[in-house]
Amino acid sequence: MTTEFSSLDDIRDAIGTPLGPTEWFPVDQQRIDMFAEATGDHQWIHVDRERAAQGPFGKTIAHGYLTLSLIPQFAGQLFRLNFGSARLNYGLNKVRFPAPVPVDARVRATAEFVELRSVSAGEQLTTRFTIELEGSAKPACVAEALTLLLP
Repeated sequence: MTTEFSSLDDIRDAIGTPLGPTEWFPVDQQRIDMFAEATGDHQWIHVDRERAAQGPFGKTIAHGYLTLSLIPQFAGQLFRLNFGSARLNYGLNKVRFPAPVPVDARVRATAEFVELRSVSAGEQLTTRFTIELEGSAKPACVAEALTLLLP
């Protein structure tokens, strides 16, 4: 379910309140291979099924950055900011990958607004995303994304 926010006050009111989770999203070998092509990261643990079968995880795993790159998709499922002129990706405070995402696993996300503060260009929103891995006690990724909200 997508939560809509119409003002900065709506965001302030939601700080600390979990949003989500999203629907489960499958991570298949085709997606992993396409990410390898797009980034030039062809490490065997991601793309060589035969070698990865003998490796530490028994199969290929998704790139950590592939998992991280799902955040915009998940964010769109979790919330909409219906105000201001634009939103810019300003960066990340902290990113961790506690558990690898094996091929054909499913992931989903929750989000939580952590901070909203004024900066010279507008407002900076810090959102913590947790990407869950189905069947795992540890998340696949936890990241604090910074978004610049322009007036």
